[in-house]
Amino acid sequence: MASKFATRILEELGCFSIYNSPLDTKLLCIQRFVRLFAYGGSTLILVSYLSALGVSKSRVGLFMTLTLIGDVFISLILTLFADALGRKAILALGALLMSASGIVFALSGDYWVLLAAAIFGVISPGYVLPFKYGFDTEFCVSGNEVGPFRAIEESAVAHLTPASNRSDVYAWYSLVGTAGTAFGIMTCGWVVNSLQSTQGMDNVSAYRLAFFGYAALGMIKFILSCGLSKRVEVDKSPAKDDPATRPLLENEIGPEAAKRPKKSKLPSISQASKGIVVNLCILFALDSFASGLVPMSWVTYFFRQKFDLHEGRLGSLFFTTSIIAAVSMLVASSIAKRIGNIKTMVFTHLPSTIALSLIPVPSSLSGAIVFLVLRSCTQSMDVAPRSAFLADIILPSERTAVMGTINVVKTCAQSISPSITGVLADHGLFWVSFVMAGSLKVIYDLGMLVVFVGHEKREEEEAQAEAAPNQTQNSQSAA
Repeated sequence: MASKFATRILEELGCFSIYNSPLDTKLLCIQRFVRLFAYGGSTLILVSYLSALGVSKSRVGLFMTLTLIGDVFISLILTLFADALGRKAILALGALLMSASGIVFALSGDYWVLLAAAIFGVISPGYVLPFKYGFDTEFCVSGNEVGPFRAIEESAVAHLTPASNRSDVYAWYSLVGTAGTAFGIMTCGWVVNSLQSTQGMDNVSAYRLAFFGYAALGMIKFILSCGLSKRVEVDKSPAKDDPATRPLLENEIGPEAAKRPKKSKLPSISQASKGIVVNLCILFALDSFASGLVPMSWVTYFFRQKFDLHEGRLGSLFFTTSIIAAVSMLVASSIAKRIGNIKTMVFTHLPSTIALSLIPVPSSLSGAIVFLVLRSCTQSMDVAPRSAFLADIILPSERTAVMGTINVVKTCAQSISPSITGVLADHGLFWVSFVMAGSLKVIYDLGMLVVFVGHEKREEEEAQAEAAPNQTQNSQSAA
């Protein structure tokens, strides 16, 4: 009895799905951990390193802005051509650029050389954004990954994973990335602190040694990329008619249009896909803009300002909420199997949105923490279902380009809003940013439900209709 219960729990958490996944899928997940481990460490020290080199805050702000613009441009170009040039080749090239940029940061102190290295090596993947607060330039952590890697990896994972297991695999893929960032930040912080306190290193020397570590992680990622097989590449041969894995859009444009050969290195986006992509970009941009109003750095600043919490208690509080949010990703996969990806996205995101809006309401610390914890319980539960939904609704030949485009749109939208929060905070209206973010996220949730829930219903009905004759035939054969 106990073994059956344990087996059921492991199955609901997607453990069997990730265990039975191909080696390529496991390598992609490990790559994500290594990459975000490196990004987490660089995020922690990047601004401090530039300041230690004597770069003013305004020039650091310019550095972050130009880096973000450059990263977005390069990401868009690489994701558009990734399927034609080879996903494995682009991932390996990106790893080499990561390693090279780490070495440049460790050896050079020239502002423009570092800027070029940051752009081409994606040294700051959208986690740190500048904003104006009063007359000063400050920086916030956005948590939104910039770079071509995620879109390529998610497209490859969708290609390698049956539709029935995608929510499970994407849940673990997301969890691994979150864990990588958390451990990267923590490890880099302790290593730098140890180098300064026990080895007597100055700030610049300690930071440069950390960037050598970043370069080493880039080489590890390169080795993992080289270990990928040809199965990660887009399938250019005609696919078999499988209703369980057929993209939703194929039902709208017909199988002939869905399987038409590409005539150029750029992906051929069908007319029906363009309409879907526009709707997705608008809704995801709205959600990302709302998220940018209350990134983690602003929320921690709110608790510090209103309740006078010191850094130690703040760190413990937000580490706990981050762990809760990460674990909740696995629960979302189980829910998605029962009610579908869209409903899981909406009905788990809405409670988080409401809790976010209510954080500034309580006058006591305990009350605000209650809403913060309630928010963390479901704030990340939409991540894996969203990735699975995108993989289902987008044609295989278009996945990488479309996912990359959507990530770019989300990043651009999220980069605007921190400055708005800075203006509100400067005028004593900090609480308005929480209410605005919650209201915009509610609109996003309802929009996703209204626009896209019909796609899942239609696909399920058609899959059941096509599966029924096969089940009848099997029953007659058995009889």
